Amino acid sequence: MDNLSDTLKKLKITAVDRTDDSLEGCLDCLLQALAQNNMETSEKIQGSGILQLFASLLVPQSSCTAKVANIIAEIAKNEFMRIPCVDAGLISPLVQLLNSKDQEVLLQTGRALGNICYDSHSLQAQLINMGVIPTLVKLLGIHCQNAALTEMCLVAFGNLAELESSKEQFASTNIAEELVKLFKKQIDHDKREMVFEVLAPLAENDAIKLQLVEAGLVECLLEIVQQKVDSDKEEDIAELKTASDLMVLLLLGDESMQKLFEGGKGNVFQRVLSWIPSNNHQLQLAGALAIANFARNDGNCIHMVDNGIVEKLMDLLDRHVEDGNVTVQHAALSALRNLAIPVINKAKMLSAGVTEAVLKFLKSEMPPVQFKLLGTLRMLIDAQAEAAEQLGKNVKLVERLVEWCEAKDHAGVMGESNRLLSALIRHSKSKDVIKTIVQSGGIKHLVTMATSEHVIMQNEALVALALIAALELGTAEKDLEGAKLVQILHTLLADERSAPEIKYNSMVLICALMGSVASALLKELEAWNPWAGGSIFLDVAGMALSALPTVVFSVLCCCTDECPSNLCFACIP
Repeated sequence: MDNLSDTLKKLKITAVDRTDDSLEGCLDCLLQALAQNNMETSEKIQGSGILQLFASLLVPQSSCTAKVANIIAEIAKNEFMRIPCVDAGLISPLVQLLNSKDQEVLLQTGRALGNICYDSHSLQAQLINMGVIPTLVKLLGIHCQNAALTEMCLVAFGNLAELESSKEQFASTNIAEELVKLFKKQIDHDKREMVFEVLAPLAENDAIKLQLVEAGLVECLLEIVQQKVDSDKEEDIAELKTASDLMVLLLLGDESMQKLFEGGKGNVFQRVLSWIPSNNHQLQLAGALAIANFARNDGNCIHMVDNGIVEKLMDLLDRHVEDGNVTVQHAALSALRNLAIPVINKAKMLSAGVTEAVLKFLKSEMPPVQFKLLGTLRMLIDAQAEAAEQLGKNVKLVERLVEWCEAKDHAGVMGESNRLLSALIRHSKSKDVIKTIVQSGGIKHLVTMATSEHVIMQNEALVALALIAALELGTAEKDLEGAKLVQILHTLLADERSAPEIKYNSMVLICALMGSVASALLKELEAWNPWAGGSIFLDVAGMALSALPTVVFSVLCCCTDECPSNLCFACIP
């Protein structure tokens, strides 16, 4: 270490005199010392105060520049040296050196910047603001034959791409074209894996998704799938998963998805369809997820249902009923749920037996599967009275819904269960359905749902409750009273933050409740009313409604073409 101290003293002098031969000898000694004991040498360099001199040595014309950058890269491997490197003002001259034509300078400069900014989002953001992304993309294109430089660029891209602020800059370059070109040339698994690690974060951006599709990445991914699907090697299985996952990610962008769908006649779409009946679980999963992504607009959904996709998905689900793959179950149910959104598809899917296929998973204890099952059923019965009634009279289903309405650890399942309970009543308008829900203990959950933080759920609950009051109040009255319905309605109407449609439907429900004769609920309402007599209360309700904005709540009123009773304000003369 005495030699190191001497070298550092000598370096201070030669750095000022700029005698290249002496300077180069000192730099070689430092590199040798760092190779022997990096941490101790780095501490000595920091203590010597020589870091500030390095900034003046980072000049393009000097033959020593690459070695200086190499030393910085080595000392910045130590976390405690990174802030001192920043404080010494090394980042700006290093960034300038990325414009060098010397490949060794470029390599060591990239290493230095990468090590200094390692695991620091603030420093990486600083590099982005200094414009390093377009420069690095250009370097990748120019020096694609240099394996070390290529790897340096990929590592830098992988780190920078994690920052959301980088995506816009990447999208303004030809990064997609360069990466796909590089990907096509890679034969080695590890090298392809490096490109994958850059592609995945970049493909989260919709603009870059489209660029990657246009650059031909999908064809590369399909080729990998075809090559690896029958292999049992661990690395091939991993690469198959990476390729198919990335394929699904590209389909999350609206433009990229539509470009690959090509009206349902595209090669990519047809290849994805062939994955669903595959015996490979990863391909089954990717195929179902891809269909779910293609099913993000009505036109695509209608085309796919008309061309038999529902049957393929039901076959897939059948293969995973007993001890099946949960991720495949979840993906297939997601696809069916999306396909069921267009009105024209609902009757077709019901006729195809989707309800029966979905109900096979009612015993599932996996919340993700439960959530998608509930969503699929809710979409299927929307405005389908017969299907809603059939499901609503299914005691096992209703009992399971009531059970899931209490799944406080899984808010999504709990919310969807409540919404499906409400939907069964709203779409069936059936007394038998209401009786089944009452007998299964579901009324209290609908009352609680009326206090949800989500306005749409509040409205769905209030409309369902109004139908219960209008059609089968006698059966449900005790449960409504026990759930403190009147107090909740009082709170909703008194709360200034309640949306106009909430107050509207609360009043509709109150009017329905007032149709009961000598009921306990009626007594509660009269006790709440400051005036005596229900008719006066009705006048007050009418005044409250007239104060609300004139808005048509098409799905929120309990009225139908044949109103069950003259209780809805829309029906009162």
